[in-house]
Amino acid sequence: MSATAAAQPQHRGTVLPQPVRVADLVAALGGELVGDGEVRIQRIAPLDSADEQTVAFLASARYQVQLGQTQAACVIVAPAMREAASQRPALIVTPDSYLYFARLTQWWAARCRPAAPSGIHPSAAVAADVQVGPGVLIGAQAVVEPGAVLGEGAHIGALCHIGAGVEIGAHTRLAPNVVLMHGTRVGARCLLHSGVVVGADGFGFAPSAAGWVKIEQLGGVWIGDDVEIGANTCIDRGALDDTVIGSGVKLDNLIQIAHNVQIGERTAMAGCAAVAGSTRIGSGCTIGGAANIVGHISIADGVHVSAASLVMSSLTKPGHYTGVYPLEEHADWEKNAATLRRLHGLRERMRNLEKKIRP
Repeated sequence: MSATAAAQPQHRGTVLPQPVRVADLVAALGGELVGDGEVRIQRIAPLDSADEQTVAFLASARYQVQLGQTQAACVIVAPAMREAASQRPALIVTPDSYLYFARLTQWWAARCRPAAPSGIHPSAAVAADVQVGPGVLIGAQAVVEPGAVLGEGAHIGALCHIGAGVEIGAHTRLAPNVVLMHGTRVGARCLLHSGVVVGADGFGFAPSAAGWVKIEQLGGVWIGDDVEIGANTCIDRGALDDTVIGSGVKLDNLIQIAHNVQIGERTAMAGCAAVAGSTRIGSGCTIGGAANIVGHISIADGVHVSAASLVMSSLTKPGHYTGVYPLEEHADWEKNAATLRRLHGLRERMRNLEKKIRP
């Protein structure tokens, strides 16, 4: 074995302090236990890196071949995969193995992560009139300006900035270096990752002969409950009314939400997506990574936009929408692009030919 290979850790991921029986997992999370419930596990891992103390999951049939190669002691599978996985010492059979895996990670984290302390770090700057609920943590060098309200169990990480009058709901967690500007309201049980900025000015300028004249952004940002916002995502304040992020929304890293945007409940957006001002997105939508949505349009509930798509007009019906060309060699792309530019003329020629040949 090479020195490089020897230096690699034998186990990856978060390991439980003590092994747990598969039967205990089923008792806590449900599912059907098949096989030996006394099997003990101590880590979660993908099928291809699992060992004899690992629980793994199979979420897609295309990974079924890995079932015969994995060393996992227990595998979480859907009913259709029960027979294929039967050689494992233990199985947990559940209708949605990916959802079960998600709940298992929450169960796991609650037992592995240290409990967050409470209290205000001596280096934090907290205004005298801030309302601090029970069990609140304010980290080192955080700043909380006058009139802010911090709900029970809120966690304000180191170096966060909480603007004047900001409201933060119960058990919401802010990772280090989050900025919430004045006029922001964040609901309960939210999670904002490092680098998030909420309530910066929207991009509003009026042209004049002397240059651009700033339009002061007088609205705020309203964020519902159970929202997660990824690292370095920016949500601008409204120009007059508020920017609104509905409850249950999940935003990935590096997303731009412009002023006066409204996003409906339980919509999810992947990394590097951008939404221009005053657009309304419905509930239960998914927006793929690097998708761009122009301003002043509406998107219906239940719309799914593919990655890297450009949405330039309102989408009034639920469904899956894609606006990208598949990748191809550049020379072929140039030929197709040239043809596309002549498409209108080709259409007119075709119409004229059809008129001539029709009886």
